[in-house]
Amino acid sequence: MSMFCYQCQEAARNEGCTTQGVCGKSPEVAALQDLLIWVLKGLSYYGVRARELGVSLPEADLFVAEALFATITNANFDPERISELVMQALQYRDELRVRFEEVYHEACGSSYDRPLPEIATWRPDEDATAAMVQKGWVVGILADANLDADRRSLRELLVYGLKGLAAYLDHAYVLGFSDDDLLAFLQQGLWAAADDDASADDLLRMVMKCGEMGVQGMALLDRANTETYGNPEPTWVNISVKEGPGILVSGHDLRDLDELLQQTAGTGVNVYTHGEMLPANAYPAFKKYPHFVGNYGGSWWHQREEFEAFGGAILMTTNCIVKPKRSYWDRIFTTGMAGWPGVQHIADRVNGAQKDFAPVIAAALAGEFPRPLEEGKLPIGFAHTAVLSVADQVVEAIQSGAIKRFVVMAGCDGRQRARGYYTELAGALPEDSVILTAGCAKYRYNKLELGAIGGVPRVLDAGQCNDSYSLVVIAKALAEALGVDDINDLPIAYDIAWYEQKAVIVLLALLSLGVKNIRLGPTLPAFLSPNVLDVLVDKFNIQPIGTVEEDLAAITG
Repeated sequence: MSMFCYQCQEAARNEGCTTQGVCGKSPEVAALQDLLIWVLKGLSYYGVRARELGVSLPEADLFVAEALFATITNANFDPERISELVMQALQYRDELRVRFEEVYHEACGSSYDRPLPEIATWRPDEDATAAMVQKGWVVGILADANLDADRRSLRELLVYGLKGLAAYLDHAYVLGFSDDDLLAFLQQGLWAAADDDASADDLLRMVMKCGEMGVQGMALLDRANTETYGNPEPTWVNISVKEGPGILVSGHDLRDLDELLQQTAGTGVNVYTHGEMLPANAYPAFKKYPHFVGNYGGSWWHQREEFEAFGGAILMTTNCIVKPKRSYWDRIFTTGMAGWPGVQHIADRVNGAQKDFAPVIAAALAGEFPRPLEEGKLPIGFAHTAVLSVADQVVEAIQSGAIKRFVVMAGCDGRQRARGYYTELAGALPEDSVILTAGCAKYRYNKLELGAIGGVPRVLDAGQCNDSYSLVVIAKALAEALGVDDINDLPIAYDIAWYEQKAVIVLLALLSLGVKNIRLGPTLPAFLSPNVLDVLVDKFNIQPIGTVEEDLAAITG
């Protein structure tokens, strides 16, 4: 096989992509990403040991988060940039090695002479992408033919959870919020996933620890977003277009949007959100910009048609890019950890200065005006602060029977036809049901006319996938208000859609909180071995989605 990757829900045949990624990832990029993860494990070998002796390298800690983020599905497809990350990882690894050996000698009076694994010493013969690709082919997921399926499954589950956690930590960091313990855990987890002495039980404990860290990571990012831009407010978002040139901002990074809004003020360019950026319209700090005019289109997998129709410039701030069409190749830009070979990239900030979005603005002014796709408005902004502000109203509705149940339908959207299940289920839920959502899964039903219950919309959109933390806060507040000791005794059903690794960390976070009876779809992860799946079923009663009729009966029953 030319490659092997099964980290996303759309893995070929629900087994793994072996010739070309369904996402568009080439075998070359797959090999480079495998190599990057392998080298990060080598960096973590020293990072973990150095930290035990009181030594850390903060710039390396942050780099690990950024590099993991670059390997998330649909984030970075540029082999040259992945190669640069590999070389930077090797540089940090070797710097950590020197520091560790110095401190070890001072503490122990002798040199560190234990046998070193290859990941702690390997360097390419030349700084060439081709040499790295060759190495990447032999250090990937299936490299160790003698590794049993369950430990491989747990290793990958852990790594994918770490990737999701890393994305949230990077978003928080760019807003000036960080947590050394969470950054340290990334390296602890990476080394655990490489340690041949780690048993299946050891790995399972680390996977559950990853879920706990996920809750903390989401809480950190929630604080970063709300302290920087205010608490999201219930908002009706325009989904039609305005006259004039436009920039469409997709991805997840709020600081990129913030700086773009500042730089486009007074230029005559309107700014729209797309995909996971939709929730940005609910933040008070962004509402002061009259040229921030609403949302355009739907979830990530519609982008080739929607970007073509938009006519203006497009900015991809994070993951969710798919191969651009030639019709908009000269007006799409990436930034941050996102990348596509040949697509114009906006460089990172230097010495605290803003990114320079002048090329994006110029492309917008030279482009066509957006073509309307739809008309109307969408309700958003129901994060935990907004919902808890009407908690008494919600509790009263529950106690009166007006609201009989909540259904958490958070997570990711995707291309597979089976995801029509979520649209059908949302439309079939009784009128006494309220949907709690976060992530782009909402696009399967957020434009349905489901109405409200006593002024409470039947779709409460908490925001991006990372805003799933709000759903945890809401559930805990409901448990306290209703006098319920076990969160599983609340009138809440969980029907989660997943696609990529940020959904994995959300799932692990829910499991770490003891949430049971989660339905997961449209398919169960290919990286779960039968025995690992049995453990999750036994402990948490995770189950695949069924038919709409079967699951509706179970939810309402």
